[in-house]
Amino acid sequence: MITVSPRRLIQDYGPSALLAVLTLAVWETVARLGLIPPFILPAPSAVWMALIEERSLLFGVHLPATLLEVLTGFALSVGCGSLLGTGMHLFRPLAKALYPLLVISQTIPLIALSPLFIMWFGYTIWSKVAVVFLTAFFPVVIGTYDGLSKNTDGYRELLLTFGANRWQILRKVGVPLALPSFFSGLKLSVVYCVIGATIGEWLGGSQGLGYFSRRMAGNLQSAKMFAAVVLLSALGILLFLSVAGLEKIILKKRGRYS
Repeated sequence: MITVSPRRLIQDYGPSALLAVLTLAVWETVARLGLIPPFILPAPSAVWMALIEERSLLFGVHLPATLLEVLTGFALSVGCGSLLGTGMHLFRPLAKALYPLLVISQTIPLIALSPLFIMWFGYTIWSKVAVVFLTAFFPVVIGTYDGLSKNTDGYRELLLTFGANRWQILRKVGVPLALPSFFSGLKLSVVYCVIGATIGEWLGGSQGLGYFSRRMAGNLQSAKMFAAVVLLSALGILLFLSVAGLEKIILKKRGRYS
């Protein structure tokens, strides 16, 4: 069981929490003094009130829709990305053929591809999932491939002397040593999933936090728009911490954390 002392939490996150509180205090003060129009920058208290007023829509309709898109795209990204990264490690010609194409694919703006996905899948969840998948796929592939490609010659030669085959070496040495890099890719991927879902909803959706924020921005209801942004940020943080917690549990079992 993993336990964290309050003192350790204060040491690790105290400065960030203090900076966040100071930022909110300055933001609230500036907004209340009227130095910036409220339709441009609403006060944090106004954003909080918007969260309360629109809680039935935000938490009952739009947040579940975005979460479903994120989790579906993330699951597809992890499954396909880890398989492709493993295949690239096992078959070097495949890596030489695909690696440059994967890098090039990241230079294509997703906002330009979203209308194409809408043409293919319509205004369904799958047009948003496609954007999420393309956003989150690359970190998983690269994290898996780079992790498996670490220098393991010493372990490999030792296992070969005991008669281990290629798959046994991969399972006993390659996969355990690749886990830190793999989880680094997952943590990036799950955050990108939230970004991808928001882009997809902005360009072609009828539900979701991205759709809600776009509608509120069009109506100049900035407090409600910020409320959706706050939920999107909280969702990304929660998913990131979930993957980080899973990483710590798994790697602790393997003796990588003291």
